[in-house]
Amino acid sequence: MKDFAAIDFETANMELTSICSIGLVIVRNREIVDRIYELIKLEPEYYAHYCTQLHGLTQKDTEDKPVFSAVWKNIAPRIESLPLVAHNSFFDENCLKAVHKMYRIDYPDYEFHCTVRQSRKKYPHLINHKLKTVSTYCGFDLKNHHHALADAEACATIALNVFDSNI
Repeated sequence: MKDFAAIDFETANMELTSICSIGLVIVRNREIVDRIYELIKLEPEYYAHYCTQLHGLTQKDTEDKPVFSAVWKNIAPRIESLPLVAHNSFFDENCLKAVHKMYRIDYPDYEFHCTVRQSRKKYPHLINHKLKTVSTYCGFDLKNHHHALADAEACATIALNVFDSNI
């Protein structure tokens, strides 16, 4: 895969619409050309303790940030026509669909690829296929796991290693 955008969402609670941060790494011709990290005022606006324990974000971090629709308005043109890649793409794709529906944004049927599924095929010998495990195997030191940009960078590294460059 030569051109793609690796995407990662962190959520504040168990609602798919509760995106509180987004990390995006844009790859063109197999080179990282842009990194985007945004905090987002979420909906519904509450943080579950479990989620805060994972990523460290609280309501104080996001209460004065723009809502998803405002953030996405700036991101969408930058990823237009690019396939999206995520580690466990089922989660990220469903979050993206949920917030598009909630904010009544047309969903352009983004093409998603999953680095978990592909890493299982390419590296069946790994002890597991968690983001940290696979990214370490691919040469990326994931020091800040559950920070959306760090996770998107790890995902981009994995994608560059597991997907055929013709995709």
